[in-house]
Amino acid sequence: MKKFRGVFLKNDKEIGLMREANRIVSRILDELGKNVRPGVPTMLFEEICRARCDEYGVRPAFLGYQGFPYALCCSVNEEIVHGFPSRERILEEGDIVSFDMGVVYSGFYGDSARTFGVGEVSAESQKLMDVTRESLYKGIEQAVPGNNLYDISAAIQSYVEGFGFGIVRRFVGHGIGSHLHEKPEIPNFVPKGISGIPLKAGMVLAIEPMVTVGTHEVEVLDDKWTAVTKDGKLSAHFEHTIAVTSDGPRILSLSE
Repeated sequence: MKKFRGVFLKNDKEIGLMREANRIVSRILDELGKNVRPGVPTMLFEEICRARCDEYGVRPAFLGYQGFPYALCCSVNEEIVHGFPSRERILEEGDIVSFDMGVVYSGFYGDSARTFGVGEVSAESQKLMDVTRESLYKGIEQAVPGNNLYDISAAIQSYVEGFGFGIVRRFVGHGIGSHLHEKPEIPNFVPKGISGIPLKAGMVLAIEPMVTVGTHEVEVLDDKWTAVTKDGKLSAHFEHTIAVTSDGPRILSLSE
């Protein structure tokens, strides 16, 4: 695999394998979304993930990663990311729930995330989810050869802050390939005093805005994983894995 400024550049075969890994992730997220409803324990979604990984013959990417104990990150309401599925946590009408899921297929990783509303949600919750999702696509539009990495960051930040929402700084997107987390880091805001790198065809990036109703400040719970908003307000999370190509960005984490 070639490298540019420390970033692995994937060839067509490798991107093809990553497309399949991410297609599987997307199909699992489709099924999770269909099962989101009031009264469901969040452990149900972990069970679905494990069953589908067995069915597809892939390995859950997160299970055991740096000690993470589940295949799925399942984060409800003020939980930003890395939440634990639970038999005790029951989804309630008006909640929002974020699923972050990854698999390993033929040595390459897929990674994607979505946030779903549970039953009827408030106008504020719906707007938060819509803005977060759309900010992801604003970022993806900038993932073209010759642009700077931070053009992605700037597009996300400008869109999100235009609606008065906060952007989590502690967690960022990342390169992805034969490892879950590769260079470069992809912040959803433009860091001060740091130069980004030029984007090159062959880069594969996991872009993942995490957006809050209130403060961007984060606390991690006693389980050492679950990240929550410091003010207890809602957070949403969307992620696609994309390939930078000479024809523009190609979203890999689609079901078809």
